[in-house]
Amino acid sequence: QQDNLLFLWSITVSIFGIGGLLGSSGSRYLTVKFGKKKCLLCNNVLMIVAASIMGCSKISQSFEMILIGRFMCGLSLCVPLHHQYVGEISPRKLRGFANSTSSFFWSLGKAVGQISGQRELLGSQTLWPMLMASCGVPALVQLVTLPFFPESPPYLLMHKGDQEGCKKAIRQLWGEGQHQAEIDDIMKEKATMKNTKILSVLELVKEPAFRWQLYMIVILTATIQLCGINAV
Repeated sequence: QQDNLLFLWSITVSIFGIGGLLGSSGSRYLTVKFGKKKCLLCNNVLMIVAASIMGCSKISQSFEMILIGRFMCGLSLCVPLHHQYVGEISPRKLRGFANSTSSFFWSLGKAVGQISGQRELLGSQTLWPMLMASCGVPALVQLVTLPFFPESPPYLLMHKGDQEGCKKAIRQLWGEGQHQAEIDDIMKEKATMKNTKILSVLELVKEPAFRWQLYMIVILTATIQLCGINAV
């Protein structure tokens, strides 16, 4: 039985990564098809459902609900939309700072989760379902507030060809003023993308020009995964 418990524990931890792999694989198609704002809203709904399932697992006496919830959390969190959306709706002078906040709050969330998981707080035998369901709180906040934000201006102009919608979104985000320079930058990026071939994962692996960059990314990512943070 000890081996079975260890196996179930390992599956519970790793199934988050499996969901993340599937979520990140389909992120490009989803963002181009539906836009970043709609995908973020769907992610929030998925996270709230996952939090509800995990929060009710103790009452239902079902560890399978934790597995399902963790898998759904991986699908939701590992679609890389937050930093893309934040970067695209930010003014040019604040874009670098806005992109860096994603990593900061990601690390802050991990720290808060580790602290909240202590036995003296929410990690006790009676309160751990609340800890499992707490991931739905920020998703609920974003689900309520995000509809008041416009779609990403680059998405409206580059993928939808809606120049008026792009200008309206920019005015809503950055206020009234001269924003033609930002629109020109988006148009230049759109023209560049037309002449650039988007490689699939298999084509990227086979392309010799990107071989060393790919090696560096794989080594850095593997180092982060093997440093022990996932075990913590």
